[in-house]
Amino acid sequence: MSGPHDTDGHGDGIVTPNAWQAWRAATPARLALGRAGNGLPTEETLRFGWAHAMARDAIQSALDAPALADALHADGWRTRLVKSRAPDRATYLRRPDLGRQLDETDARALHADSAGGCDLCLVVGDGLSSLAVERHAAPLLAALRPHLPAGLRLAPVVIATQARVALADEVGEALGARAVAMLIGERPGLSSPDSLGIYLTHDPRRGRNDAERNCISNVRPQGLGYDAAAFKLAWLLREALRRGLTGVALKDESDLAVLEGSPQPPPLARG
Repeated sequence: MSGPHDTDGHGDGIVTPNAWQAWRAATPARLALGRAGNGLPTEETLRFGWAHAMARDAIQSALDAPALADALHADGWRTRLVKSRAPDRATYLRRPDLGRQLDETDARALHADSAGGCDLCLVVGDGLSSLAVERHAAPLLAALRPHLPAGLRLAPVVIATQARVALADEVGEALGARAVAMLIGERPGLSSPDSLGIYLTHDPRRGRNDAERNCISNVRPQGLGYDAAAFKLAWLLREALRRGLTGVALKDESDLAVLEGSPQPPPLARG
């Protein structure tokens, strides 16, 4: 017969369970871990070490940008590759300002290809989790396509390495985009090393701040699913182009559209 403090059915009584243990079935958060004497159980100590290693790997690993471009090409997207002014990962982590600026050669090339402008530029940046981008960027873009308004002028998907969120402002400005959406790897947590974020900015240009963007976070199957995130982004994009703004002035009311059974977005109105 198992002892009163036994958690594995072996009757050794080593681990004292936590009274909130049942909550662990509802969340990946590190709660109700129990204890072994004055410390954590060995299993939980090992789990913490594994989660920490996953987070470090997500930050340090390089994005295979050509492989991502091939995957997007196979799904019908045009792409181009750019990089920030951070020459390597170590510099990128130490100098966030360089991750917000385009490489000079890439900036000139984008300006040269900006004739006519576009309504939306999609930028995929490695950010602080290349793992998130590798896992979720392509399926999210696939889910987004059917939600985009008819007649939308799209720039090629720009895949950016050593990228911070604000890099998309310079990319969108160079391409003459009315709006830019940055898909970027978020800072890893101990339960989510592969979380993808989306930042939408109307009238992108250098000097924009975070209050002028709308953010959709925790995009992954265990968080906000691809279809739900794509619907939110398409709704925000349509409203941004209609109202001429994003950020704190644009409240996300896409949930109301879902409740009202919103049909496919109408054709895009030219601003």
